[in-house]
Amino acid sequence: MAKKKNRLMDPVKISSFSPDDADVVHAVIETPMGSRNKFKYDEEIGSYALSGILPQGMMFPHAFGFVPRTRAADGDPEDVMVIMDIPVFTGCVVPSRLIGVIEAQQTEDGKTTRNDRLIAVAAKSRDYAEVNSLKDLSDNMIKEIEQFFINYNKEHGKKFKVLGRKGPQEAFKLLKKSLK
Repeated sequence: MAKKKNRLMDPVKISSFSPDDADVVHAVIETPMGSRNKFKYDEEIGSYALSGILPQGMMFPHAFGFVPRTRAADGDPEDVMVIMDIPVFTGCVVPSRLIGVIEAQQTEDGKTTRNDRLIAVAAKSRDYAEVNSLKDLSDNMIKEIEQFFINYNKEHGKKFKVLGRKGPQEAFKLLKKSLK
């Protein structure tokens, strides 16, 4: 009898880039847009686990996850927020186009590290198909994303300071630097 091949793959081992388009990155969604629950992939148990619940009235404004096979300055995979038409489920791999990066530093227990946030749009998006750079989004939308990260970190006893915003070329440089 032939041995069945396990079809599910560890999400941290998925390719960082689409095999069909080098400009498209794979974003593994941990926390769906609109969720108060924060999920995180736990390599030790091989599944997604609830890592926190946001207070009433606070939610993730867009899908949040990571780019597999990367290692950011904070030791985790590169974070990515994916702007898309509707929410997707935890664990969904969303082919995405990088549109920029919010450069930031995070301080916890007196220790400050870089903790930049890649910003992307779903490659198959209808509503955001014309968005190619952070400059294509309203300033209000970007400020809301930045304020979400400030408030999210404050809720966890951390300080999140925005250092700047950069376009898609800088986002790709950051991503390529963090490839494992």
